Amino acid sequence: MKKFTTSLKLFLFSALFVIFSIQATAQPLSPAQIDKLVEKTMTAFNVPGIAVAIVKDGKVIHSKGYGLRSLNSKDKTDENTLFAIASNSKAFTSAALGILVDEGKLTWNSRVIDFIPEFRLYSPYVTEEFTIRDLLTHRSGLGLGAGDLMIWPDGSSFTLPEIIHNMRYLKPVSSFRTKYDYDNLLYIVAGEVVSRISGMTWAEFVQKRIMEPLKMVRSAGSYDNLKDKSNVFDPHIPVEGKLQVVPMTMNNVANAAGGIYSSVADMSKWAIMQLNRGKYGDSQEKTLLSPAVHQELWTPQTIIPVRGKTTYKTHFSSYGLGWGLSDVNGYKRVTHTGGLSGVVTQVTLIPDLNLGIIVFTNQQSGEAFTSITNSILDSYFGITGVDRVAENLESLQKSHDNASKVTEEVWKVVESNKVKGISVADIGMFAGTYRDNWFGDVEISLRDGKLMFNSKKSPKMAGEMVFYKGSTFIVKWFDRSFDADSYANFSFNNQGNVAGFTMNAISPITDFSYDFQDLNFLRK
Repeated sequence: MKKFTTSLKLFLFSALFVIFSIQATAQPLSPAQIDKLVEKTMTAFNVPGIAVAIVKDGKVIHSKGYGLRSLNSKDKTDENTLFAIASNSKAFTSAALGILVDEGKLTWNSRVIDFIPEFRLYSPYVTEEFTIRDLLTHRSGLGLGAGDLMIWPDGSSFTLPEIIHNMRYLKPVSSFRTKYDYDNLLYIVAGEVVSRISGMTWAEFVQKRIMEPLKMVRSAGSYDNLKDKSNVFDPHIPVEGKLQVVPMTMNNVANAAGGIYSSVADMSKWAIMQLNRGKYGDSQEKTLLSPAVHQELWTPQTIIPVRGKTTYKTHFSSYGLGWGLSDVNGYKRVTHTGGLSGVVTQVTLIPDLNLGIIVFTNQQSGEAFTSITNSILDSYFGITGVDRVAENLESLQKSHDNASKVTEEVWKVVESNKVKGISVADIGMFAGTYRDNWFGDVEISLRDGKLMFNSKKSPKMAGEMVFYKGSTFIVKWFDRSFDADSYANFSFNNQGNVAGFTMNAISPITDFSYDFQDLNFLRK
């Protein structure tokens, strides 16, 4: 026992020595250094505007906007510029449910069907056992981004009742509670639980019960709920080599998964409350979340495998309730990212250092916010001599080069077919109406000798279908900002007639929310 105690003391001493050594060598970036870092990042990744905030020991030590919030208006980004924070909204959804847990109106292990009786998943057993906790932890058995085409990319016409109903048609890819696969639809259901218990919409609840107490005065649960729209960002996407403004459209039923608009100034108040474990106010005298509920939000629920080289010697990774959790250089990291067309955001908290970093960008390169966040973390970790911008730019270039090789080979085949005059003998046999159980009807029509793809429920999902190989076509979307051209693989019945088709994205870097692989169209 004595030997064990001595060993424990030596271990604790060594651990403290490492921590104190890191803190002694840490030299946080100065405001001028942060300015230089952000400007370098904007140039490297072609980002028009970025906003950055840092909170430390309960205070905002940096809050500033850089560049332009829109290439159209040329208006500048500042700390109050409102961005769509996308999936960083999920932490607000888990906090909203936490408030209801504190009030005794549900528990984390309450069944979803007790609040939404019509809720159904593919398996009756999973439906019966599905809990509030399961809504928030990406372990349902559904695949990555399953069903996202009902809310992405064009703000389609699916209603909330339709989305809840259609979830029963999404086939699982793994066993219940065995594997991490990020989803959005279940957070929409979580928002509906909040609504049915509170009698308010999710956006109204978040506004009244979270944003107003924290004095996040400019923020709202959706674009439509913003009181002042005079300083709102525009999203930007590189389209065929040129950066341009694109519309920000998302189905409002998805607000609980990604609908919040906020600024880095407002989000600093959210971050400080989180670092204070649910407390807020000038002297942290007020409570938004109880210690028990807040601890649950930051407790690992679903394992995320850690493979290969990591930036900060990460050994363990998991998902809590609306937050990603991992170890970085011996510290606990609590973080989340968000992304929609033309915007990506990141919130990173290091509780042991009482440190929070918030980065919003109006272009969809995640490498930009990663470069800024990690450079700031380096300065607190005592890491020097690493150029995170160059590191991430190299990684991005490799990824894009690999994707370009894949897509270029496909289009070479398409063009070669045109030159050689190779095509399907009777292209008209593919025309008709096809139905997928959850995505609805798609009309394939023949116009001027060309096949056209048109979704009934998601109108912007429209494009030309060009012959590729055999009975496979390529859907080339008219909206080139999608960057998501897809295979359409037709099948035939015993009589040789076209029976249906399936789809798969061509590029390996297509956003996962284009979940074409989950579609199975049958001819009507």
